[in-house]
Amino acid sequence: MGYGNKTLKECTILLCVATILLLAECRRVKQPRCPASCTCTKDNALCENIRSVPHSFPPDVFSLSFLKSGFTEITGGSFLHSPALHLLLFTANTFDSIDEDAFLGLPHLEYLFIENNKIASISQYAFRGLKAVIHLSLAYNNLGTLPKDVFKGMDALVKVDLKGNNLECDCKLKWLVEWMHTTNAMVDQIPCSGPPLFQGKLINDLVPESFDCITAEFASYQPLMFESISVESFTFGMDTFVVFAQPFTGTCSFLEWDHVETVFRTYDSIQSTSTVVCKPMVIDNQLFIFVAQLFGGSHIYKRDISANKFIKIQDIDILKIRKPNDIETFLIDGESFFVIADSSKAGYTTVYKWNGYGFYSHQSLHLWYRDTDVEYLEISGKPHLILASSSQRPVVYQWSKSLKQFDRRTDIPEMEDVFAVKHFKVKSELFICLTRFIGDSKVMRWDGAMFKEVQTMPSRGSMVFQPVSIGNWQYAILGSDYSLTQVYQWDLKRGQFVHFQDLNIQAPRAFSLVSIDNRKFLLASSFRGKTQIYEHLMIDLSNN
Repeated sequence: MGYGNKTLKECTILLCVATILLLAECRRVKQPRCPASCTCTKDNALCENIRSVPHSFPPDVFSLSFLKSGFTEITGGSFLHSPALHLLLFTANTFDSIDEDAFLGLPHLEYLFIENNKIASISQYAFRGLKAVIHLSLAYNNLGTLPKDVFKGMDALVKVDLKGNNLECDCKLKWLVEWMHTTNAMVDQIPCSGPPLFQGKLINDLVPESFDCITAEFASYQPLMFESISVESFTFGMDTFVVFAQPFTGTCSFLEWDHVETVFRTYDSIQSTSTVVCKPMVIDNQLFIFVAQLFGGSHIYKRDISANKFIKIQDIDILKIRKPNDIETFLIDGESFFVIADSSKAGYTTVYKWNGYGFYSHQSLHLWYRDTDVEYLEISGKPHLILASSSQRPVVYQWSKSLKQFDRRTDIPEMEDVFAVKHFKVKSELFICLTRFIGDSKVMRWDGAMFKEVQTMPSRGSMVFQPVSIGNWQYAILGSDYSLTQVYQWDLKRGQFVHFQDLNIQAPRAFSLVSIDNRKFLLASSFRGKTQIYEHLMIDLSNN
């Protein structure tokens, strides 16, 4: 029995020894070897002319270098099997991009050199997880920009080297300027390769305020399934409304803003005939609508609040108003007026005045000139009217305080066949937009004595050249029946409009701006298609 126990003990010992030797052999077999085309020492590895990043290296490798390699990118997770790395270097390689999480799994990495390669793009999250890196070099690559916050989370950085790249110091790099002013890391001097404003300057000398990165666009928001020839916006009873004149259905269509659904919805309508203008005016908290028609006369409606509907209160003199084309409303010395431009051969462009009970003819400006548009404006603080006509140059009238009428003051030379006139101001200077159907529409500036040409815009079937002011932005929209509608933006430095955007709307006839719930909407009437509503959206280019 003693012999048996001894034998059993010996067998057990031999089994344990065999197991230990087997485990040691397994460890020796599984230990990663130095990859082909790489040279490894005790704690360093150098790889040259390899076609891809090897997946594993000996566990004691402390630093790893790649030289003249032929792979095209560093893919995500390329170094998950080399967690001990403290230094990683790439130089004179051909890869041109670094993917997301390319260096994931390197918690001890302190030095990352990616120099003299052909890198043109880096993922925003390429360096994610590199919390211990103190020195990062991206020198001498083909980088034109860097994704926003690409260094986010790299709080240990002491040195960043970006020299030798062609960095565009535009809004896409505004974040880098902001980061450079807040980080403790030292960034080498980097000259800007562009844009022209900053070309040759050092990005280190720029400040966030150097960049003008806010732009805008008119984005399609809501199409309306009807054709229209005019659009007006107005406020009544603390609510905002818009009204469209629909000539083919003979309707003034009123819309209101739905604050819940955030769309414009039907509010009411006025049925008429061949409607060309539906002009609102609020007097003493009463809403009046002047409805101009090509046939059947023109009329004035009033909103009956108790009955919640529009009622006709007055006809407009049919002997004077034969073929109305435009209506403008205005106040002079607290008194309410409106004027109708008549485009018929025998019509009178006429000013009407509110007397507390109704509107009566106040002044006929001139006969038989086929007036197409009338614009009310103030010149040097005095009320004026400008009449556009198909038979003469635009005429400027000035209000006489003593006579309480408009007197002819001057005309605008060398501007025949003007269809419409609209005005706007930039700071204290007064400008007008003059619309021509074929030829050149123009922008003119008041010089104290007359209007002088500032800019010419080629017109191709244009019947509206509408200035629109939104905050500090000044636009002018030139409609076209034959091509895209052009949106221009005022350039303060040039003192002119520059092309801003194209709008695809068929035969536009009028534009109106509406501000609701801190949003800006541009309403565009269309004579041969869907009426359109655009939203003016602010865009921060530095976030792109």
